[in-house]
Amino acid sequence: MDRAHYEVWKSRELSEKYLTGVRGAIPLAREQIEIMLRVIDACSINIDRILDLGCGDGILAASILRNHPTASAVLIDISEPMIQAARKQLSAYRDNVEFILFDYGDKGWIRKVQAAAPFSAIVSGFSIHHQPDERKKELYSEIFQLLAPKGLFLNLEHVSSPTDWLSSLFNECFVDKLCQMHQQNGVTMSREQVAQEFYRRDDKAANILAPAETQCEWLRAIGFQDVDCYFKMFELALFGGRKP
Repeated sequence: MDRAHYEVWKSRELSEKYLTGVRGAIPLAREQIEIMLRVIDACSINIDRILDLGCGDGILAASILRNHPTASAVLIDISEPMIQAARKQLSAYRDNVEFILFDYGDKGWIRKVQAAAPFSAIVSGFSIHHQPDERKKELYSEIFQLLAPKGLFLNLEHVSSPTDWLSSLFNECFVDKLCQMHQQNGVTMSREQVAQEFYRRDDKAANILAPAETQCEWLRAIGFQDVDCYFKMFELALFGGRKP
């Protein structure tokens, strides 16, 4: 992968565009987080330390901490603007939260979080798909090692479609949601303009998508148990598993 494509996320302009635009148009975003929390709460493990990998604005960690306010959290991201947004989102938990500006595509990231391990839950949201498939598999093994026994890994992710037709269904659904969001916010744009902006977005080249089913197979091979895709809508998926 061209590192320049991946590192576009260091840009404040792109980060703000994502947070104020695309993020708010993700279909069924609330339901995805509700399912994530349901799976976490069903694990019968004390949620005392969590890791949010590629944290973005910290929405996943914030959602978990609302349910487990005494837990501590480590959030890591390559983008300083994203880290700043996460600091703001988690200001109520600042005494229990550590923020790390680092690229977890670099294997050195483990040293950055090792002192806080083991984690009872590790989550990631729409981030790991920027890594090449071999790095994804390595990363899942690294996550496995950082988890406490019975710890849970959940990846809310952009995954690939099995056919071009299904991919087009997802893209058109996303454009419709963007149009709805613009209309609600009083932004005047035609559907054609929204679609052109969506298909020509700067971060598109950084996407390296893999099927949810394939990634679940990788997790099983590593040793995760109870592996499943807990939610899926076209190219949006929540999958993961537990460490024995």
